[in-house]
Amino acid sequence: MINYNGTLTANTTELLDITNRGFNYGDAIFETLKMSNGKLLFWEDHYFRLMASMRIMRMEIPMNFTLEFFEEEIQKFFSSSAVLTSARIKIVIYRKGSGLYTPDINDIGYLISLKPLENAIYELNTDPYIIDLYKDNYIAPSLLSTVKTNNKALNVLGSIYAKENGYHNCLVLNTNKSVVEALNANLFIVKDKTIKTPPLTDGCLKGVMRKQIIDILKAMPEYEITERSISPFELQKADEMFLTNVITGIQPITNYRKKTYSSKLALELIGKLNLKVRLA
Repeated sequence: MINYNGTLTANTTELLDITNRGFNYGDAIFETLKMSNGKLLFWEDHYFRLMASMRIMRMEIPMNFTLEFFEEEIQKFFSSSAVLTSARIKIVIYRKGSGLYTPDINDIGYLISLKPLENAIYELNTDPYIIDLYKDNYIAPSLLSTVKTNNKALNVLGSIYAKENGYHNCLVLNTNKSVVEALNANLFIVKDKTIKTPPLTDGCLKGVMRKQIIDILKAMPEYEITERSISPFELQKADEMFLTNVITGIQPITNYRKKTYSSKLALELIGKLNLKVRLA
């Protein structure tokens, strides 16, 4: 089921026009959210990132694109299903019209899709999770690198590399050869009582879950959280590494090359994260 410009439809085969700029040029942005027990998690953070992304992409923001408007559009799925309460929701906003690189108009369209989720709360996956560095292509740090656009060639190629080589994920580097993030998540590394995560200026995504974890860590006086560049050489020296995104929550990394990591802090954080969700 798709919400296509305000209309629910099960016919997804006729939605894509061959002139669609999101298809032709990646002239689109997207936002991925989690609905848990009928509640949109961290919805304001997602909404403001979505609006900021539209401004960066020089898209015309319709007057009706309010917080409440998107809540109502998403709720249409749940109004038609009394059973569905938890889901992965994706909002895509694309620039309408044709033209070549230069758009002929600046109006936008949108579609919202969802995929049911079994787990309403965040659960820590403690199964082996093996990663490597993806070094065939690099992220160029800029304002665009912090935005979730449809230009995801690096992530696609990195995911193919990971699949072909038996890895669960890969970390990517920027043009300065600093570790930026994983293919689908932000990165945190732990050494003693210090936690580091790459700064936005290094080119990492402005992750909504990244923000939640930073806020939680700031309230834990026994730890120091810093946003600083991470060298590839630091990875094997770390005691613990974990990834974050809004769907998974926290994913501990168990193995990188010959190093095995603990998940002590990740286990502590997942409880605090679920408490934050319940109290929100």
